Amino acid sequence: MKQWPLLRSLSESLTRTLAAHSAYTLRFLSSATASPTFALKNVTKSNFESSLADLRRHVRDADFVAIDLEMTGVTSAPWRESFEFDRFDVQYLKVKDSAEKFAVVQFGVCPFRWDSSRHCFVAHPHNFYVFPRQELPVDGPSYEFLCQTTSIDFLAKYQFDFNACIYEGVSYLSREQENEMLRCLNSECDDEMSLLWRNMKEVRDTPLVSVADVLFSERMKNRFNEWRKELLQDRKGGSQFLETSNDMKQQFQTIFFKMRPALILNGFTAHQLRLIQLVIKKHFKDLVYIRSSGDGSYSELIVYIDSDNDKNLLMKEVKDGLRREAEMKIKTAVGFRHVIDLLSSEQKLIVGHNCLLDIAHIYNKFFGPLPLTAEDFVSSIHKYFPYMIDTKILLNTNNVLKHLMKNGSTSLSKAFASLCPQIASSSKNSGLAFQPWVEVEVQVDDMRSSNWNSGAKHEAGYDAFMTGCVFAQACSNLGIDFKKHSSSANLAHNKNLQKHVNHLYFSWVNGDIIDLGTGNRIAATTVCYNLKRRYPKILFSNIVIVWGFPSQLSSKKIRECISKAFGPISVTTIYHLDETAVFVQFSKPELVADFLVLKETLETIQDPISVLHPLSVLLEGGNTCAASYETYKEICSSPISKVMFADQAKAVGIKWKTKLIESKEKVKTQEDESFSKENGATDAASDPADKSKTRKIEDVIDNLSDDRISGSEIIDSLYAAQTKLSKHIRTTNL
Repeated sequence: MKQWPLLRSLSESLTRTLAAHSAYTLRFLSSATASPTFALKNVTKSNFESSLADLRRHVRDADFVAIDLEMTGVTSAPWRESFEFDRFDVQYLKVKDSAEKFAVVQFGVCPFRWDSSRHCFVAHPHNFYVFPRQELPVDGPSYEFLCQTTSIDFLAKYQFDFNACIYEGVSYLSREQENEMLRCLNSECDDEMSLLWRNMKEVRDTPLVSVADVLFSERMKNRFNEWRKELLQDRKGGSQFLETSNDMKQQFQTIFFKMRPALILNGFTAHQLRLIQLVIKKHFKDLVYIRSSGDGSYSELIVYIDSDNDKNLLMKEVKDGLRREAEMKIKTAVGFRHVIDLLSSEQKLIVGHNCLLDIAHIYNKFFGPLPLTAEDFVSSIHKYFPYMIDTKILLNTNNVLKHLMKNGSTSLSKAFASLCPQIASSSKNSGLAFQPWVEVEVQVDDMRSSNWNSGAKHEAGYDAFMTGCVFAQACSNLGIDFKKHSSSANLAHNKNLQKHVNHLYFSWVNGDIIDLGTGNRIAATTVCYNLKRRYPKILFSNIVIVWGFPSQLSSKKIRECISKAFGPISVTTIYHLDETAVFVQFSKPELVADFLVLKETLETIQDPISVLHPLSVLLEGGNTCAASYETYKEICSSPISKVMFADQAKAVGIKWKTKLIESKEKVKTQEDESFSKENGATDAASDPADKSKTRKIEDVIDNLSDDRISGSEIIDSLYAAQTKLSKHIRTTNL
């Protein structure tokens, strides 16, 4: 049985210690082979600075950079999974929720450079362990993230090193966090100086309340006076001043602070330090008390000054020093974001595979909070990464590549095995020997190889390498001749790639593709996307979401009860989000309003006849809620994540059972209300709410009185409801 990685054995620890002496990690297979294991540069906080320096050079020289991420989870609730009924803006909200709740634990970066002398690509795979450690002592909550059990189990299955991640992972700050930290720490510097000046003013009038305070103050005055005289004597005579007593050496240490003679005060209590400030303030105009920080600790000093101007200059130097120290701490805490800044500033072509979630994580972790809308996200990410390629789109939208993939799965591992068998198996003789294939060599530090065993799948660095290889081979199959490729040319501008650059999947289930450059959605037919749909064409204006119904109701029963009320062809699709909620797609958009009005009417009546209505099966229990698709989007936008959708709706704060959609009727009602006010109408029967409800019932009766419905009890029930409402109106008028 596989042990939990945090409880690794002594032998594993010894193996890791020996491997640490190498700049890269070799993973040996259990069986003896002639080929070395795939070389991969593992990066932790211990070798981050040196690795970053190397990566800067590799990225600068690269033709493109492939990336891949490993996370602690994907979905925070079953209903937040990607559905065919998710519109692109809803899909973004689900991706946004995932990126905000889960952590990135491994980041793969693999620059690819074309070597014209050897006619091959040289790849530099880097595997960064990342952990959101709080490096700065700033007030506020520590980082929190969710872990999805299936994702953690998945990582463990593929030998993920949790110890390396938690103990040695590189921390980071986003750009927004960095700016906030600078603001806070600069404010602290100002507060520190203000406190020092305030303390100096306050000690001036502090009375000595005890004999011990008087004696201590007098002793301090004498010692500072002696030290000051030695300074002045040294300035005149040129001899060095020396402390003469052991007690003086223990409590006072002479140094130079900001090019000025100073005493470090050691072993004094806070009360004694306050008395020392009082002594300096009252008796010495050429001495100043300073509290300085360094290496995470503070020192109390007495500094000699020449004049008031020198004093002001000293205080400014202290303040500037505190600010510089704070900025250095923040720069160190930026950590892994330096890699993201490098990728953004170099503006290289970034290659990922089905990488919307990866890009959302990058934005959220390293730039700032994700925008509220998909449109804002698209425009923002394009500013940071102007050239991007999604290899999954390449494989699904190009007929040549689809043929090579045999119109099958386009997962990364399948694409790597299908398009790059000579790389995947490290064999020159492959099933695609007749195809022009791209050679790739791997270089880690000074070691370069073109022969290896396969690496560890689902390790970010190796997955990034596979992504880059798939892209390079796809480019070759698209007609790009790398032998004619110039190192100065931007691969993103190649005419054979133009129609694929900056296209990003928002939903691979639906084939929703967004052009990051223009922000426009691209129709699946435009890009020859071959999507096998399980459901009829989805029309979001025809959809109602229903939740809170009896749990034993199946899709078949829900379809039957609605079809009995609205006709046998009124419902095209029933789709379960989970056991508590379904999408109902009607054949006509007007049926959405009819359904919501009828549901509200039946729940309002609550008479014995209404239980005979076909919809009573759906409404049983009194907890059934329904609304249009826009309410589903509203619920998805909430940061709350309950397991069941019905519980989610309640947690979001939805208290109504039926939300009617905006219609022309509402506008007409508002016009009637305005007309009534202008004419001073006081008749309660003309109340807009009552008139609106009466009109809705009449409209439903008109709609349901055709051949779509069988059973006169439905119309009788609605007629009774209308009569009951009329009696209520007459009673109100009396």
